[in-house]
Amino acid sequence: MDLEGNKRVFHRLGPSSDNRNQKVCYHWRAGKCDRFPCPYLHRELPQQAKNGTASSKRPLGFADDHQVARRNPNFSNNSSSWGRPHGGRGGGRGGGDGGSEIVKKAEKLCNYWVQGKCTYGDRCRYLHSWSTGGFSLLTELEGHQEVVSGIAMPSGSDKLYTGSKDRTVRVWDCQSGQCAGVINLGVEVGCMLSEGPWVFVGLPNVVKAWNIQTMADLTLSGPVGQVYALVVGNDLLFAGTQDGTILAWRFNAATNCFDPAATLKGHTLAVVTLVVGANRLYSGSMDNSIRVWSIETLQCIQTLSEHSSVVMSVLCWDQFLLSCSLDKTIKVWVATESGNLEVTYTHNEEHGLLTLCGMHDSEAKPVLLCSCNDNCVRAYDLPSFSERGKIFAKQEVRSIQIGPGGLFFTGDGTGKVRVWNWLAEPTATA
Repeated sequence: MDLEGNKRVFHRLGPSSDNRNQKVCYHWRAGKCDRFPCPYLHRELPQQAKNGTASSKRPLGFADDHQVARRNPNFSNNSSSWGRPHGGRGGGRGGGDGGSEIVKKAEKLCNYWVQGKCTYGDRCRYLHSWSTGGFSLLTELEGHQEVVSGIAMPSGSDKLYTGSKDRTVRVWDCQSGQCAGVINLGVEVGCMLSEGPWVFVGLPNVVKAWNIQTMADLTLSGPVGQVYALVVGNDLLFAGTQDGTILAWRFNAATNCFDPAATLKGHTLAVVTLVVGANRLYSGSMDNSIRVWSIETLQCIQTLSEHSSVVMSVLCWDQFLLSCSLDKTIKVWVATESGNLEVTYTHNEEHGLLTLCGMHDSEAKPVLLCSCNDNCVRAYDLPSFSERGKIFAKQEVRSIQIGPGGLFFTGDGTGKVRVWNWLAEPTATA
């Protein structure tokens, strides 16, 4: 038995003509192999091929025709400025001079590290970090028991409000990072919005309105089903509801109440995202369409049907409209001479997309944060769509909210809220 065992150890550590024993031990990579002797290698294979020539394998996600676009802080009216030429996939995940091992480490989060069980430490080939690129994780806010569906930070306030499907709204002290209060609503929170001194909370069949200065607590009735989206424009509060309608209220200063102003009908399924820009209201729905409404007449002036699945998020940036969908695409829309919107660029992802958030990095360059249903948020330079970095989570990130001074917040399916900041000198991704 000892002789046979020594023979197996020799094949494991040294050269062998038996290809079955030239595999690297999966458990050893994770720092958990307890087999002795182990029939597999406890070392990494050399980077060169067996004949001494360099390996022809490309780094993961690297295409032969890939060119990383230069960062451009300004948008252009020329539609060809979006993404790579010829409508190709924008933004590579490789792009560096490092080998495949470096790219793999930057691409994959160590599952054992997430569970607090990785014993391989710094030598682990997988990522022991919640992000890559130019982000800094400032703190984690723990307390919600289910997915975070809304984040709001009123301007001038030192409090952060987060809502969850666990039927609570939590109030966080921005100085200490501690929970300053819990509001038990008894129903799931569908969305949140802050505007001036007001915090709005979308709930089933109602919208709650809290004034953090006067402590007014109002209930806006009218919605049918869950309220999934809220936005303010032209002194109106709009709510996207489960039955496909969009309700509008106008604040009445004399009575200190919100009066019903309009009901916008057209979508056949739930309205899950709203945004206001360029004197228009844009609504995305589970019916796979985007409707464009005049903010003045409140009439639908165009229906966009290029997405093939639920339109999860819409975003206005300068003269462009960006939309993302569970069909795994981000579409960039621009107005033609006739005034109608047309797709000028489509960015493809490998997974369905959940939410978009636009902001500027520490160098004032425009960046798009894009949450996917693979538990990852990708950051892209705009308009090139070259990848800047990633944020990882245990479950899907459903909420992203911009804060002051370069801060932003993410809320995921575990109920955890993370506070991020841009590094002063963003590091390049591998």
